Amino acid sequence: MSSNETPRGPIDSSRIPRYAGPATFARLPRLDEVGTADVAVVGVPFDSGVSYRPGARFGGNAIREASRLLRPYNPAQDASPFALAQVADGGDIAVNPFNINEAVDTIEAAADDLLGTGARLMTLGGDHTIALPLLRSVAKKHGPVALLHFDAHLDTWDTYFGAEYTHGTPFRRAVEEGILDTEALSHVGTRGPLYGKQDLTDDEKMGFGIVTSADVYRRGADEIADQLRQRIGDRPLYISIDIDCLDPAHAPGTGTPEAGGMTSRELLEILRGLASCNLVSADVVEVAPAYDHAEITSVAASHTAYELTTIMSRQIAAGRASGAEQSAR
Repeated sequence: MSSNETPRGPIDSSRIPRYAGPATFARLPRLDEVGTADVAVVGVPFDSGVSYRPGARFGGNAIREASRLLRPYNPAQDASPFALAQVADGGDIAVNPFNINEAVDTIEAAADDLLGTGARLMTLGGDHTIALPLLRSVAKKHGPVALLHFDAHLDTWDTYFGAEYTHGTPFRRAVEEGILDTEALSHVGTRGPLYGKQDLTDDEKMGFGIVTSADVYRRGADEIADQLRQRIGDRPLYISIDIDCLDPAHAPGTGTPEAGGMTSRELLEILRGLASCNLVSADVVEVAPAYDHAEITSVAASHTAYELTTIMSRQIAAGRASGAEQSAR
């Protein structure tokens, strides 16, 4: 979108009820209706990489349904994200549910195409396997990226049943492939039992820092956000959010719940504290609506995606304003 074009925003909910019509993310236009987008919201209905409860293949559409209640102005960031940049729903990346390797390749190719248009990606999963091909694609454009990984689990294990590509292995593969900046890697919200202490030792060797859910509780969201900002600096940043970083009280609809997690308020406040970071793309994964109650999980996920989208839209608008100012000189 050029600087003199007005973005097409959501359907006017004062004229058409929120519960009417197709459920695009935040009732935004489809990508094919606007041609190109600054931020493309895409679903990846894939959960063949899970190790416990399946169902995340339905997560993207559950998040879209819950997002009907999102409004155009975000007071927490003092921004109207859908007026600052063209955000559009790009539909789903259809992948083979019976062949993980093929699915990973398909996701990477589709992400390449979308990023090639100049868009940033806000991806709705799906299980966490999808983060690897998304990171591969982002790294082709930006080089090795900083990673903030919100999750109850490390997801840096080597294999499950000999399989290299699962929802518990994407970030080990990403480190091995050299697509992450190992000076700026952090897990946030981890907790719960591990297979052994070696899990932590291996994770540290890969370059990850760990902020546990207990750290967030004791130190507070503002201090944690400040620590993360300092670690990231001005590097291109990818944020990957497994909704199970939240406590099951705030996100029951997920495949591998762990007690003692963050609240949805803590997650949103940390994300708002990262608004100055160079967020190039993001994902929200592992929403499994079959285990949800009253859309608790999908509502939390939709607001999480909204905050991430707002950060990207603000940065896109600021970049355009800076470019216009330099051209005017």
